[in-house]
Amino acid sequence: MKTLLIRLISSPFFSVGTHNPVGANGRSPLQTCGGVIFLLPARLPILILGAIAGIGLSWSQISVAQTSGLRITVNSPLDGPVQPDDALTLREAIEIAHGRIAIADLSPAEQAQVVPTPGEDALWIGFDLPAEATTIYLTELLPPLTVPGLHLDGTSQPGYGPSLAELPEIPIPLVSLTPAAGVEVFRGLTVAGPEVTIRGLSLYGFWAAARSTLTTPPADIFIASAPPPADAGPATPPLELFDLENPELAPTGIVVEHNWLGVTPTGAIPEQRSAFGVSVFNGTNVRVSENLIQHHEGSGVITGYRAQGLQLVGNAILGNGVAGMPDAIRLEGAIQGTEITNNLICGNDGSGIFMFKPEGSALIQGNDIRFNGRRYQRAAVYVMGSNHQILDNRIGYQPGPGVAIAAHPHSERNIIRNNRFALLDGLSIDLGSRRSSGVQDYQRADGPNPPRDSHHRRWDTANAAINAPEFDSYGFKSDDTPALLVGRADPGSEVDLYWVQESTGVYGPLTAPLATVSVDESGRFEFLWERETGGWISAIATDPQYGTSEPSPLIQVTGPDGIAPSPSGPAPYLAQCLPPPPLDPPGPPPPQQVQLRLQRNIHFALDRSDISPTSAQILDGIAAVMLEYPFLTVELHGHTDPRASAAYNQALSERRARAARDYLARRGIAPERMQIVPFGLTQRRSQGTSRLDYARDRRVEFVFTDTRGLDIILEDQEADIQLE
Repeated sequence: MKTLLIRLISSPFFSVGTHNPVGANGRSPLQTCGGVIFLLPARLPILILGAIAGIGLSWSQISVAQTSGLRITVNSPLDGPVQPDDALTLREAIEIAHGRIAIADLSPAEQAQVVPTPGEDALWIGFDLPAEATTIYLTELLPPLTVPGLHLDGTSQPGYGPSLAELPEIPIPLVSLTPAAGVEVFRGLTVAGPEVTIRGLSLYGFWAAARSTLTTPPADIFIASAPPPADAGPATPPLELFDLENPELAPTGIVVEHNWLGVTPTGAIPEQRSAFGVSVFNGTNVRVSENLIQHHEGSGVITGYRAQGLQLVGNAILGNGVAGMPDAIRLEGAIQGTEITNNLICGNDGSGIFMFKPEGSALIQGNDIRFNGRRYQRAAVYVMGSNHQILDNRIGYQPGPGVAIAAHPHSERNIIRNNRFALLDGLSIDLGSRRSSGVQDYQRADGPNPPRDSHHRRWDTANAAINAPEFDSYGFKSDDTPALLVGRADPGSEVDLYWVQESTGVYGPLTAPLATVSVDESGRFEFLWERETGGWISAIATDPQYGTSEPSPLIQVTGPDGIAPSPSGPAPYLAQCLPPPPLDPPGPPPPQQVQLRLQRNIHFALDRSDISPTSAQILDGIAAVMLEYPFLTVELHGHTDPRASAAYNQALSERRARAARDYLARRGIAPERMQIVPFGLTQRRSQGTSRLDYARDRRVEFVFTDTRGLDIILEDQEADIQLE
């Protein structure tokens, strides 16, 4: 027998009392009593019926959920009022599953789409939509999914199954949910019940317009113990009504798999992007696996109050954060037991993973995290708190450090081992200090720390200021006998030595693990270099009591010939999320040099960031060249005239660069190939004060950053200049 669920709900979807007991079509809507919702099985034992009578509820005051097992097939893409007709809509299927529409009230054609499954408890909603009409345009929010064990399964649509070669584990959905034209629908699916599965759907375009009241963050899929209202104002009930303090009422066991979130089945960018992908506001043991999560204005996955036991496995999280919260995955609230494993996290505007004051720890393992930081120069993985494990990941191509750990709130015992780093603007591992408290320090950390010189540093610096390994010499010679590398580290720790194949000066990314050695009680360690060639290495130390250190400076080991191949600078690379590029340097550029002429800039009207028709023609030319040469990457430098405040102009220059990037993205240029650099009012074209001078300042300039084999001649143009 299913468990009786009694939940306090405050939501525009539910009515309090017994007003409007019968709808215009003769169907009974959900009944409530004093705001208390009852979800009961269709066949109740006498004991439960007696209990209902004992608390003074009549049968007309409860909702009977059809939980004895049903297979409901949606065969109409229409959305609108619930009414008997010749086809069954998704809205009607959800109402049937929740017992708010009796099967007897359906038309004969609708009844044919509802098949009892004796002996099964699960409720299953599948699809058999016309092949030419598989998009459901929602006219308002769908009812929340609250029945235990409900399956919403888009893989049932006839023809489902083909996959992209680049995403073999994530087939292309056929059934799509999106708002109707001109309609604000701020959530795609709301999950408030346990063991709900959402599979094989495309959801996109769920957003909310800016207005004066606080607005519930929109999302493709929103998971919470109760669906909050769209707007928060004086009449909004307190959060206590959502039972946030009671973890037993948080929906558990939710599965979100094989969906495309934020992107159409054709792979196109929606005209209106969704705000967030999966928002776990209050849920436990949620599993988000093998989804494509792309093109959101904010994060692809975000947690709120509670997300204990969250599993993010095998997802492709690409190109998110383009206009709001920039990080691909943002973890807040209670996250104890979270596991982020084997995901591709690429081309997002901020960090690949960003934690903000989480409660509990997470495992981050086996992920491919690269080409993030397209708009904000953050660490690829930014960590707050203690006991996190970051293991066996590939992390690179980041305009910031690889892994950064904040000192505040208190953080220690964070283990960072066996990762491979490439092309970073910063350290592979950067432990922040409380003395560095600027905004950038809390996004990128603060660079190399000095050796610990006081016990106070244990509190002052992340991972209790564990010292980076120090070597007796930073040049070792391997002649006829193996070279013995000798150094010091904190007693009781282990030292991981890494190959380094590129250099950014004193430091370089930890390219590949080389060996692990133990540190003795006196703080000494040794490593015997037995290779026939020289090379460059670096090292990190890990103490189980305090965590992992920053890397040591580079160590040179010469071969018998007295030569150590110098670590190269940044090697040419293919900025591409799909398919994954190798970390090894690609082959040499083609021998012939191709000469191209491109326009350097586009211009904007006063206080505007929209693209003019003339500017669009220039961008079309740039897009054509970038499509022809897939290795070509570009920085988009945003600029303003000097009027208004520096902060206002900084934001305006970012909006202008974003607008140019968005135009190129809609022409097929992948987000990982474009990086925004807003300069605000700091780099004017001239120092004049005429209308023409100011018009020349209002621009975006294109700086191409990988031009192998290309001779690009950039030309200033003023065809699109816009005077006040």
